[in-house]
Amino acid sequence: MTETLLVLVGTRKGAFIAATDTGRSEWSLKGPFCETWPINHVIADPATGAVYAAGGNEWFGPAVWKSTDRGETWTHSSAGLAYPPGETPIKSVWSLAIRDGVLYAGVEPAGLFRSTDGGETWSHVKGLRDHPSRPQWQPGGGGLILHSIVLHPRDPNQIWVGISSAGVFHTFDGGETWSPRNRGTRADYMPEDQRYPEVGQCVHCIVMAPGNPDRLYQQNHCGMYRSDDGGLTWESIEEGLPSSFGFPAAAHPRDPDQLFLVPLNGDIQGRFMPDAKAAVWRTRTRGSSWEDRRQGLPQENAFLNVLRQAMATDALEPAGVYFGTSSGSLYASPDEGDSWSAVAHHLPVITSVETVVIRP
Repeated sequence: MTETLLVLVGTRKGAFIAATDTGRSEWSLKGPFCETWPINHVIADPATGAVYAAGGNEWFGPAVWKSTDRGETWTHSSAGLAYPPGETPIKSVWSLAIRDGVLYAGVEPAGLFRSTDGGETWSHVKGLRDHPSRPQWQPGGGGLILHSIVLHPRDPNQIWVGISSAGVFHTFDGGETWSPRNRGTRADYMPEDQRYPEVGQCVHCIVMAPGNPDRLYQQNHCGMYRSDDGGLTWESIEEGLPSSFGFPAAAHPRDPDQLFLVPLNGDIQGRFMPDAKAAVWRTRTRGSSWEDRRQGLPQENAFLNVLRQAMATDALEPAGVYFGTSSGSLYASPDEGDSWSAVAHHLPVITSVETVVIRP
């Protein structure tokens, strides 16, 4: 039996699954799943193949959906996804991450939950919201959301999270205590003498370099950054990019020096690809230089926006790269960004893209 690549797509009207073989030339698309709930993030457990979809809103409430048969059937649970009485209720689940059977969920208003039974029940990781800076946390344009969860590949007690607009936080002890990790990242919307606060940055996305858990990449509202010390300090790597503003970043699956970005033209200029010409930007040098990859992407009237979780790579050789747009198009590259083709058009607003290789 051959391996199957699944591209998991979250949208404002349910989840979709695109499937192909390792040749990545022909695709099938199924969905929408999850009863067309608003779905913010879809991931898979590579160990079991189970697919999890996070979503909800103030009308539906929060929930995490689960499928163990590649989307044929789904269940969902919100048991335990709640703050104590008197606190602002949770609107939705924004992000998911899994390691060794432990599933994490980031929610709005910003907080972190953990499940050890496949998403059936949840417990609050209280230490994050107990941080003394919490009264200073302010919502970004998408709300006060915890949208990035980065798990250490070897140490289950280390976790990094990104919160808009509070910044990056890290724990050494499984979530009991947390520390800000924002030194070197700007907050251009603050007064000039407050541009580098301890907390309050509008982080958009955090990803970890493969094989090097001390190296993190961050797309921020105010710049693109790299850290080589686990987020203790950040260095700007935006020189050579057409814009310092964007949402998603995707790491190469094997090369810690390679990263893929979709810069947008700015936060108040329309938030679409510069000059309305679609491009994915790639670095092979840790961000010291960048190159644009455009072959197969529209180069005219491409007023495309790519949201913070809507870009991913796969684990094949060469690596595939994928992104989804707010206008409902899903693009794929089987050759590390050198060429592109459309997998689907006219989907609902795409909120997330992730991949998993299913082996027989």
